[in-house]
Amino acid sequence: MSDSLRPVLHVKHDWYQTDSAVVITVLIKNLKKDQLKITFTNSQVEMKISVPEFEEYSKCFNVSHKIVPDQSGYKLTSSKIEIQLKKTECIRWEKLEGKPAENVKVVPQEHATELSHPPSYPTSKKGKDWNQVENEIKKQEEQEKPEGEEALNKLFKEIYGKGSDEVRKAMNKSFMESGGTVLSTNWNEVSKTKVDVKPPDGMEFKKWDS
Repeated sequence: MSDSLRPVLHVKHDWYQTDSAVVITVLIKNLKKDQLKITFTNSQVEMKISVPEFEEYSKCFNVSHKIVPDQSGYKLTSSKIEIQLKKTECIRWEKLEGKPAENVKVVPQEHATELSHPPSYPTSKKGKDWNQVENEIKKQEEQEKPEGEEALNKLFKEIYGKGSDEVRKAMNKSFMESGGTVLSTNWNEVSKTKVDVKPPDGMEFKKWDS
């Protein structure tokens, strides 16, 4: 499929800062390492995301102050990308991108805080708590209910995983002997005789000779 026919990947981001660093948080789920490329210069951060079913996503952050590329990096989790930018000066950024504000306050290096977690004060316009957003995404994933064949497979896996040894033996024996048409958990019943093939109504089971 050509890029022109693929849907556009919609990605949300926000940012926060400490005295010594800026962190850009990009919300995206289940991204693989080989699908992400991020490069740093002293004034730009370029991010490219390549997911097969979407158009390639490209975003360039023209940051409002100089950064140290060699001391910047990123961390990828199941629900987000954290891009960490090392500041060249301990100053408070008024905005992430664009022309820097004048008369910014310089924080003495000895009072600079290490980058560990988002500060309590908002630094972006929306001021969202992205840790809370990430927790909500994980909660939604846990609450999502599979449907159809996926739901059935999940149920079988749960029964097999929580069942006793006899339940597992019954499931394995009935499934194999019936050609995948019967799945029983009653070992007392299936242990006594071979499980017959039982195709769905209106269908006929045929064994193909090799």
